[in-house]
Amino acid sequence: MIPEVEPLEAINRIDAGAFLLDVREADEWEMGHAPEATWIPLGELASRVSEIPADSEILVICRSGGRSATAAEALIGSGLNAINCQGGMQAWAQADLGVITADGSAGQVA
Repeated sequence: MIPEVEPLEAINRIDAGAFLLDVREADEWEMGHAPEATWIPLGELASRVSEIPADSEILVICRSGGRSATAAEALIGSGLNAINCQGGMQAWAQADLGVITADGSAGQVA
């Protein structure tokens, strides 16, 4: 079982120093993402894992939680402390935690 946190717990952990990793595709990221997120598409994760801090808790997020669970499982398999963000960016947006575009304007989640 992949560990999971709900959006409000995720933001508390981010405030405490956790790393938020968004694994969605480019069009999803551009439409809107969490201000605190770092973007590495799921398809690039294996080749870019060195960009993820090994000494931090890693919260993984996607649109609804499926791809991020896959990513979290892979990261755990690599020895990292990864946790899936339950409900993904849809739940994040519903919790009113902030969604922005690359230029910092208000974003949206499809």
